[in-house]
Amino acid sequence: MFEEFKKFAMRGSVVDLAVGVIVGAAFTSVVNSLVKDVITPPIGWITGGIDFSNLFFVLKGGSYATLAEASKAGAITINYGVFLNAVISFLIVAFVLFLVVRQLNQLFRPKSPATPAAPPPPPEDVLLLREIRDLLKERS
Repeated sequence: MFEEFKKFAMRGSVVDLAVGVIVGAAFTSVVNSLVKDVITPPIGWITGGIDFSNLFFVLKGGSYATLAEASKAGAITINYGVFLNAVISFLIVAFVLFLVVRQLNQLFRPKSPATPAAPPPPPEDVLLLREIRDLLKERS
């Protein structure tokens, strides 16, 4: 059983997957930092510092000015502002990731020739066989 597991674990696809997960985790922290530290501040400046995290609806437990007060009091709330922040963050991360992958694809795309080469002419025997075929069709 140990040999079978070793054979499974050392297959190329499993090792590639492990490397991909590790690189993906490291890349996630880079992209999250890019979004949080580089992209979000200008967006916050443009929108006037709008923060959706304090938007909530109290289902049970009174009324509160902030989500922190409601949570501290144990009120039951629907935190749609936190959800909006998560959706906006996801959209920004997805867009940045799209741009990064797009640039990587352009870097590693093989250079294609400007004009494809013309196919070589068919060999003489193929031309002769075509002539014979055409003559036989005419006789039939």
